[in-house]
Amino acid sequence: MSRSNPSFRFDRTVLALALCAACVPLQAQTKAEASKAEENGAEESKAADSKAVQGTFSVGFGALGGSRADRALFGQYNGLQGERNAVALLGVDYSVRNEESLTWLDLQGSNLLGDTRELSYVRKVPGDWKYSAFYGELVRYDPNSINTGLRGAGSSTPQVVLLPGGPGSGSEFELKTKRTSLGVGFTKSISSALQLELDLRTENKEGSRLFGIGVNCPSAVTPGCLGTTAANAGWALLMLPEPIKSNHSQLEARLSYAVEKFRVSLGYYGSFYRSSNPTLNPAVPASLNNPVGSVLPLNTGVQGFLNQPVALPPDNQAHQLDLSGSYDFLPNTRATFKLAYASATQNDDFASAGLAGAPAGVANLGGKVVTTLAKLGLNSRPVPKLTLQADLRYEDRDDQTPIALYNTVGQSPPDVLPAFRYTNQALPNRKAGARLQANWQFTSDYRGTLGADYESIDRGVFTSSSAVYGLTALRQKTQETGVRAELRRRMSEDFSGAISVSSSKRDGSNWLKPSAGLGVTEIANPLDPANGLVPNGIFMPTLADRQRDKLKLFADWQPSEKFALQFGVEGGRDRYTTPSSYGLRDSQLNQVSVDWTYALSDNWNLSGYLSRGVQTLNQSRPDGYIMAFDNTSIGAGLGVSGKVSGTIEVGANLSHMDDKSVYAQTLESTASPDSIALLAGTGGLPDIAFRQTGLKLYGKYTLDKRSSVRVDLVHQQSRLNDWAWGYNGVQFAYSDGTTVQQKQSQSVSFLGLSYNYQFR
Repeated sequence: MSRSNPSFRFDRTVLALALCAACVPLQAQTKAEASKAEENGAEESKAADSKAVQGTFSVGFGALGGSRADRALFGQYNGLQGERNAVALLGVDYSVRNEESLTWLDLQGSNLLGDTRELSYVRKVPGDWKYSAFYGELVRYDPNSINTGLRGAGSSTPQVVLLPGGPGSGSEFELKTKRTSLGVGFTKSISSALQLELDLRTENKEGSRLFGIGVNCPSAVTPGCLGTTAANAGWALLMLPEPIKSNHSQLEARLSYAVEKFRVSLGYYGSFYRSSNPTLNPAVPASLNNPVGSVLPLNTGVQGFLNQPVALPPDNQAHQLDLSGSYDFLPNTRATFKLAYASATQNDDFASAGLAGAPAGVANLGGKVVTTLAKLGLNSRPVPKLTLQADLRYEDRDDQTPIALYNTVGQSPPDVLPAFRYTNQALPNRKAGARLQANWQFTSDYRGTLGADYESIDRGVFTSSSAVYGLTALRQKTQETGVRAELRRRMSEDFSGAISVSSSKRDGSNWLKPSAGLGVTEIANPLDPANGLVPNGIFMPTLADRQRDKLKLFADWQPSEKFALQFGVEGGRDRYTTPSSYGLRDSQLNQVSVDWTYALSDNWNLSGYLSRGVQTLNQSRPDGYIMAFDNTSIGAGLGVSGKVSGTIEVGANLSHMDDKSVYAQTLESTASPDSIALLAGTGGLPDIAFRQTGLKLYGKYTLDKRSSVRVDLVHQQSRLNDWAWGYNGVQFAYSDGTTVQQKQSQSVSFLGLSYNYQFR
């Protein structure tokens, strides 16, 4: 299979110069006209004023403190995580309005000298035509630091090298991705009733992200693979960065027609994804570290499995056509509709991608999913105080991917694992939903709302030749019904607010017990032991019966012109029911937030916020474990801004965030002695805490009516305590000695100085 190069050749400097070249003559012309008007009188001055030019131009520099490790969190998306300690700043916002020709021109650019630059150009005659262009870059740095001996890390052919000096003795590798986007658009009003819109955007993405492979023998997918012994390692886990070099292009077109009562729109959307790296092809040595760090030869079959190609995201494309519109039957009644048809395909060739072992006669997946959508809506106001809304929605996702025998593994030599021959599984999904709502205006201040919702999901017939592991039972259909009510008071004098409650219940069809390669068996009574459903089975929470209840309260209080306060409270609880004593039992979410502003004087303002959110998950796990996961997040902020004099403006903002996750573990009476000893010896999983405090200061000095100088100072302190990559000073290490870590305490400062000029 041939692959086209996804890269597009584009010079951002050329684009910037071209756009500036298009604008400079306009500015020069405007200045010339203004000069001529001064010389020749008021009439020519009016002619010059017909072309209004305005905008801002800013240039400056910034300095960074702290090491690269100190900037890991601060610089993830703003391009300030690299090795540079100084950056240049450049931005522009340029507009031209020609009153005679009614032509508008807008040019905007931000961070043009940085790694997150954006540049956009728009030229239009409102109500007639518009064309636009966009260019942008975004670099995302992974906050983790990688120490490894990998050769060719980030490529599609990495070579694993066992670190002879142990974990931490390798070299540093930086994970990052860069997105480069280019877009153009065009809009044309063909007539007073007909309009055409076209938009094209393409994005290149390059770099690498955290990824890896592993195996634990014996395994059903590795026949002949032997487990760990005193002399050989039958287990391995390797960090292999995913190489990224892809292009994603999107095309949108829409034709809209509107007359007095009828509006209709026909649209097309196309998505095209191409990758230059279809597989990851590692080279793994014959010896690696075992789980306790001792170098051992790999047991039979382990190295061969690890050296197999790993499939990466394949090429794919999708096309969608949609027709939507509305019709006004009466001045107070409108009907809306939408019809859509989409087809998504994936037929990347296995052999060309370097993947072997496909079923006989199967060259590619031939993946195809066809989605049809239909929506109908009705909005009516039969009497002045009553508004009615009704919506119906139907969506059918038809998985037309051919079924083939992809999973074929013979008998394992030690007779530990049986042979199996299973196909892939079709995953259709059919959703139907309805929504009803009535609004009643009790008085000019109070409005009430009542609503009801319904949704059903049909996941289709289970593919009998496929297999499911890790689950005790499946469910083909689920239905959910809900009701909600709200009472809202609009702003009257100094207070407005709203209170809403909602409740929904989900249940479904009978549970289906899967038998590998033999389909499923419907279980009418899952609590009957004769059905073969064990009391400690595993059931998906998304298929379980669920009762959901929510309460929301919002208030806006403004007792005076100087002071305003917004207050919000939200609480909810989900309760899950399955035929098992294991799994998720219930979850809760509670959140409180307060925002306020206060005008100290005509020149000075205070503002602040405080929020607290708590999320809880209660679940029962195998071997007698009962775990309650509690996440508490607290945020607070205080800001002040004002004018010291007519030329000096200052401001400050202090913010703090505290996020803590707690794993409360207990044991049931059925817990094994090993579990009791382990929990007693370790105390269970440690907490995960993240705290961040930020201080932002700025000062602005006005030089004259058009120019000013601004100074910004940002200081951020972060602390992350996460045991995922290390605990008590001991780092987690992959089988080759590779480690992943992040500095726990990070402190970084940024000082920026910029000159701003306004022209008009």
